[in-house]
Amino acid sequence: MYDMEKWLAHIEEGIARGPYAADWDSLSQHETPRWFRDAKFGIFIHWGVYSVPAFRNEWYPRSMYIQGTPEFEHHVKTYGPQSQFGYRDFIPMFRAEHFDPEAWAELFAEAGARYVVPVAEHHDGFQMYRSELSEWNAWEKGPKRDLIMELMDAAGKRGLLAGASSHRIEHWFFFDHGRDFPSDVPANAEKRGDFYWPSVRMDEEGIIDDNQIAPAPSKEFLNDWMIRTVEIIDRFHPRELYFDWWIMHEAARPYLKKIAAYYYNSAAARGEEVMIANKNDAFPFGTAVADTERGSYDRAQVEPWQTDTAIAKNSWCYTPENEYKRPGVILNDLVDAVAKNGSMLLNVGPKEDGTISDEDAAILREIGAWLRVNGEAIYGSRPFRIAEEGPTGPKGGAFADRVDTEFTSEDFRFTVNHGRIYVFAMHWPENGRVNVRSLARVPHPTQTDFNALIGNVELLGFANPDGSPRKVCWERNEEGLSIRADGVSSDSPVVFRVTLK
Repeated sequence: MYDMEKWLAHIEEGIARGPYAADWDSLSQHETPRWFRDAKFGIFIHWGVYSVPAFRNEWYPRSMYIQGTPEFEHHVKTYGPQSQFGYRDFIPMFRAEHFDPEAWAELFAEAGARYVVPVAEHHDGFQMYRSELSEWNAWEKGPKRDLIMELMDAAGKRGLLAGASSHRIEHWFFFDHGRDFPSDVPANAEKRGDFYWPSVRMDEEGIIDDNQIAPAPSKEFLNDWMIRTVEIIDRFHPRELYFDWWIMHEAARPYLKKIAAYYYNSAAARGEEVMIANKNDAFPFGTAVADTERGSYDRAQVEPWQTDTAIAKNSWCYTPENEYKRPGVILNDLVDAVAKNGSMLLNVGPKEDGTISDEDAAILREIGAWLRVNGEAIYGSRPFRIAEEGPTGPKGGAFADRVDTEFTSEDFRFTVNHGRIYVFAMHWPENGRVNVRSLARVPHPTQTDFNALIGNVELLGFANPDGSPRKVCWERNEEGLSIRADGVSSDSPVVFRVTLK
């Protein structure tokens, strides 16, 4: 077992070096990285021991111990009683024998991603990298490879920035239901270093809210979580440090300040721009980047933000029953986020053997094909004074992407880049005609009206059979910017470049 006091001293030394102190006032001076403001699109990866059963979703390790759930029944029927075959018995089956980090990185680059954020440790407590803190890691068990380091190295060769995600804090209670009946949990959760430790049974009657759920994590557990996070920072120098839900627990607040100060200081010493992505306002506004899980905002945000979502609607990890989104739906969500000053972190769930499914790969390639011709409207762009026009907007808040947003031909999104305005027609009509009211000519404009002179309107991504640009007819009047583009058909956003005089 590692020396906790030595690690805690190491963390304090890193904080003392500055320039950031472990308080919100100091941390609020940290700037959102320019690379993140420009990147707009990244790849998230949920892959781990839970990819072996590949049943329902990545919460299988918890649900298989909750009596009466489909996971519980499936586990008993398929693998036997949890007292004889527990979750940890899947680890030798997680071999990742076909994992090719170079092929993964090539696919992500082809998809148009600018950064990659693999889950380094999920709620299950299995570290996907070589660790000094626990034997329950991919270097010592299962694949016996440092999966995260290999992927980061491959990504770097292709110019992709690499981050890392930690979901460890929920391990506090993740296997707690294994104490309710005969299982392998109690014997393997007694002390720090055990795979299931601590598996604290949550008192549902004692829940006040998500910030004070009882019983609160202990000091020993929180120190262990902080140290594991710092090991990820030290080993991988992630450009994005992503935290999942539950770090907003009140007991975690002092530790978040220390993690952020240590992380920001270590990056400053290397001259690198980094960011923390967080949910549920776990970090005060201005100290980290807000992240919305499977959702969006109903209006443009002052500060850059991120939506993390998945190719599959029903799971973050691979399962044979994954319900895949259409590429056009994902691109609509990407455009909506970018128009509102956001970025998208799109999750793919590889199979347990390290291969990426044909369905996932095909969707990623289709997204990449769209970005290759429309990327000038996305990468490096900034919000226009108007983010959106039309009757339809994605449902605000988290967990809203189970239902596809059905846009109309009156729905538009806007960005600015290279001195131009980009107009995204979110649903292209069959008659090939749209009218953008937000860019109408104003007879007697005030200083707050859009009053720029339009010189030309061009269509991106479409060409005539001979390769020449598709002709666009346009007229600007008091009703709007009227555009006609014949022979265009698309299930994805159609983009127009508006050049000003």
